[in-house]
Amino acid sequence: ADRYFHAKWEPLLPEMAYSRSVPDGQPWYAPGGALPRVMGAGLEAPDARFYASLLASPFGDALTVDFALAAIVGESLGADDAPDLLAVSLSGHDYVNHAWGPESRLSHDHLLQVDEQVARLLRGLDERVGPGNYVVALSADHGFMAVPEYLRAIGEAGGRGDPALLLARLGEGLSRRFGEARWVRGWSAHGILLDHGLAAARGVPLQALEAEARAIVRADPVVEAVFTRAQIESAGTPPAPYLAAVRAGWFPSRSPDLAVIPRAGWLFTRHATGTTHGSPHGYDTHVPLALYGPGRVKAGRVDAPVSPTDLAPTLAGLLGIEPPAQAEGRPLPLPR
Repeated sequence: ADRYFHAKWEPLLPEMAYSRSVPDGQPWYAPGGALPRVMGAGLEAPDARFYASLLASPFGDALTVDFALAAIVGESLGADDAPDLLAVSLSGHDYVNHAWGPESRLSHDHLLQVDEQVARLLRGLDERVGPGNYVVALSADHGFMAVPEYLRAIGEAGGRGDPALLLARLGEGLSRRFGEARWVRGWSAHGILLDHGLAAARGVPLQALEAEARAIVRADPVVEAVFTRAQIESAGTPPAPYLAAVRAGWFPSRSPDLAVIPRAGWLFTRHATGTTHGSPHGYDTHVPLALYGPGRVKAGRVDAPVSPTDLAPTLAGLLGIEPPAQAEGRPLPLPR
């Protein structure tokens, strides 16, 4: 990583090529939101701040591809008839979008830079493994919401809600109904944790506590929908928008008691800059899905509802083996 100390992230294309992206230096950007950007600027030697800064840059992804190419050689991947699986996460774009938004020029240029790194990885596979001897699957774990201030600047709805204020209102409401106490344990991943021990000690049925909490949270203007643990886990709950998406990410022993869905264009955060992901709205859940493998996957496009969970059974089918026992998807309808 030290070779990138004081390296300069410069745009790949002329300025006019970024005309559809938001210019640098917007007030809703986190620090460093302008190109060219010097890695470790103002530092005399690499330190923790410099290494962290590489994550939100093309250089972090370049290091990942370096590591992947070294793994191909060092582990002799693709050198015999036993299939090998290499998983590569080019995660820099997540950090870039969190800091400056997917509509920014930095995000635009970074995606071009990621494209070059994918090309470098494919060239390395061609050289080391050989065309026709490998299959690549490309997808993403999530999309991204535009920065709320940008949405408002173009006349669309958007904003920020403070989860601390929401929890404070919830605590006050629950205390009025069930007696003064600290009923709310905290906020975690678009969810609210209630105090089960306190409910048991006070003789308050957990479902009653959840139902009252849901009514209070649902009244918040930032909130689109709220689901209780009882609603999520009951097969008898009537179908509702977003319920299936919440259930897909539900893990009973770890998930919160209330799942909170913000309105489209809104996010819960205490930060005044940047944006995030994690909602069931289309901008967060619409991701690319592509397979490439000369001689194994024919060229073409299939227009059908699919999911990244379909990759595991699809790759299993290409290998001629049974899908993993816990695979949730189905084999993709590949071009014929």
